[in-house]
Amino acid sequence: MLVKEYRICMPLTTEEYRVGQLYTISKHSHQESEKGEGVEVVKNEPHEDPVHGPGQFTEKRVHLSSPPPRPTAALSPQCSFLPKFSIYIETKYEDNCGDSENIFRSDKILGDHEVSFLDIAFDEIPERYYRSPEDPRYFSSAKTGRGPLREGWRQHTKPIMCSYKLVTVKFEVWGLQTRVEQFVHKVIRDILLIGHRQAFAWVDEWCGMTMEEVRRYERETQEATNELIGLVAPAISVSEVGQPAAPRSAPASAPSTPLTDDAPDFLAAPKTRPRKKSAPETLTLPALRERANQRPFPK
Repeated sequence: MLVKEYRICMPLTTEEYRVGQLYTISKHSHQESEKGEGVEVVKNEPHEDPVHGPGQFTEKRVHLSSPPPRPTAALSPQCSFLPKFSIYIETKYEDNCGDSENIFRSDKILGDHEVSFLDIAFDEIPERYYRSPEDPRYFSSAKTGRGPLREGWRQHTKPIMCSYKLVTVKFEVWGLQTRVEQFVHKVIRDILLIGHRQAFAWVDEWCGMTMEEVRRYERETQEATNELIGLVAPAISVSEVGQPAAPRSAPASAPSTPLTDDAPDFLAAPKTRPRKKSAPETLTLPALRERANQRPFPK
């Protein structure tokens, strides 16, 4: 088991961050999805937690169409089941520059773990994910006047908040545990950096949205993403000629999604593929606000 704490500062308030992260996750998930591969949103609804209070329950399924990498394929003859693999991420937000030293130790006892500050402006990301319009060193927000971010920006930028993420990765396979857990942390680090860079670079798209508006954008983008992946069956008509074959029906307990014995693609770096430029035109913020003016919000 490998535990690391990541601290990602943003030139935002925590209230702004709540809206910005919902917008960014939805748009980014759509950009990274394609036919047969992407993130399906199964459920996304308000939830009352007995410990943490009101929140949002989200169930997602990751669909992979690429074949498993060689190390995973090598394990297949030895294992008829997926080795015990888990990623647990606990997140807390505060309006500070990342100087809360015991934010996760206040309600639980933790062993020693590495603390890593991620700088959205000056930490390196994989070259294939770099886009100059999303570089905080050069981006300037027309709506908020924030940016570009200069060296030492965390010490003098206002407003500022920090997203604290405690990430636990566990892969219990002898001989591969350390290598796989370190690799997964590297992937998570890159994802956190890229996502938070985009949240700031897209601030003019989501700035001023209410929580109701961003939740509506989230629902519409998720529907479009599920359709893009190919989870929505097209409407077709079928004409029968001659004697129809006897119908076959799946048992009542049949799963709603196909089963596969392919192992997950977590042992290799993400494949390179042409990147989509933006979310669908019908889901841009101006269109969203136009829809909002045409119909009332659900009560």
